[in-house]
Amino acid sequence: MLVLGVIPARFGSSRFPGKPLIDLKGKSMIQRVYEGAKKSKLISEVIVATDDLRILQEVERFGGKAEMTSEIHPSGTDRCAEVLVRNSDYDLVINIQGDEPLVDAQQLDSLIEVFADSSVQIATLATENISIEDIQDPNRIKVVINNFNNAIYFSRSAIPNSVNFSGNAFDVYPFLRHIGLYAYRSNILNQITKLEPTQLEKMESLEQLRWLYHEFKIRVVKTDIETPNIDVPADVEKVLACL
Repeated sequence: MLVLGVIPARFGSSRFPGKPLIDLKGKSMIQRVYEGAKKSKLISEVIVATDDLRILQEVERFGGKAEMTSEIHPSGTDRCAEVLVRNSDYDLVINIQGDEPLVDAQQLDSLIEVFADSSVQIATLATENISIEDIQDPNRIKVVINNFNNAIYFSRSAIPNSVNFSGNAFDVYPFLRHIGLYAYRSNILNQITKLEPTQLEKMESLEQLRWLYHEFKIRVVKTDIETPNIDVPADVEKVLACL
């Protein structure tokens, strides 16, 4: 199985413009993400998908591979699909977050491994490392799964809602926090990026709800591995402390 790793990297982040190019102890963030992804035993090729010449030039400077993609893509998923059009020999695409400079190759491989099951269309990660504060935080995405480890629903709200539960739900139910890393079979990626956004997706601001709405299956892989990402400038110090 040929696996293509794609790292979507935009320059114009609203909360942290230019963050792929910030220096993290002598290397740009995009270089650290790229080198981390290349450590995967299962990814055949890694490509940075960007909308900015400065990022393209930086990737080429350190010997990586990058492609220019459209400036109007609404999500990293769409950017991955554009790269796949020019690299159509791959069976699987894994979407690697460009703001994860400490990305763990073992985590990437665990996501890819579930595709040994031919029924898996899309896979993502979740962790049981979740606090009561996370459950109540709309910036922490929660997911519930069925008996086959497929996602039933993702939400910014606390799910399942325990308002009518008499005990301590946190003690008895394995709440899951979503980690936004995805892998897709190539034919499925081509299909989901052609779907029109749904009202449900717009209400939660979660694109994966569009896929569930149209009955695509998302396999959820539990992981104990989690690395800090850089979303806003204040996150940089956390990452530097780990390097």
